[in-house]
Amino acid sequence: MQTRTERPPSDPDTQGPLLPPIENPKGLIMKLVYVMARRQFGKVITPMKVFVARLPVAFGQFYGRISALDKKLLLPPESAMLIREQVARINVCLFCLDIGRYFTIKASINQAKFDALDQYRTNDLFSDAERVALDYATELTTNKNVDPETFARVARHYSERQICEIVWLIASEHFYNMTNIALNIHSDMLCDATRRVGAASVVRHR
Repeated sequence: MQTRTERPPSDPDTQGPLLPPIENPKGLIMKLVYVMARRQFGKVITPMKVFVARLPVAFGQFYGRISALDKKLLLPPESAMLIREQVARINVCLFCLDIGRYFTIKASINQAKFDALDQYRTNDLFSDAERVALDYATELTTNKNVDPETFARVARHYSERQICEIVWLIASEHFYNMTNIALNIHSDMLCDATRRVGAASVVRHR
């Protein structure tokens, strides 16, 4: 039997997902997905309980396929994550910002640029190529179009394939963002948990 956690009707929409999370899904495949999520994240992430669990398995497979395709990109992983974080920041997807930082910490990517992302145009940590890619992502996300001059700047730093990869990152991040925003899914505090585990590990090895 599929079990849902009911949200009290008095709760304002901002306090939790607009659909109640499904804690005990029906179907063997989805039960296995929950087990794998607990192994990876220490919990079943909210989009899985609210969104994926309500759809046929193929939808969840598509959801997971996006991150798998990211591994085929020629762009440096740090650049790819900076672009995703910038899009999520503009769209104010709190879950996406949180899980994005979680993945960067797990991958041991230096956090300085991510901490300074709102200053990317002036901060010396960012290369010219990164600034151009982030300008492109910012303009497309904010205006839903791109100025020819912005595109020309991008083309001076990136190959045609890499430009298409940047477009892929922006477009697919919107899929993640809109899914969570539409259902009022907020941060799962994965980033904080990862930082605590990392800090504990440092203390143990001193």
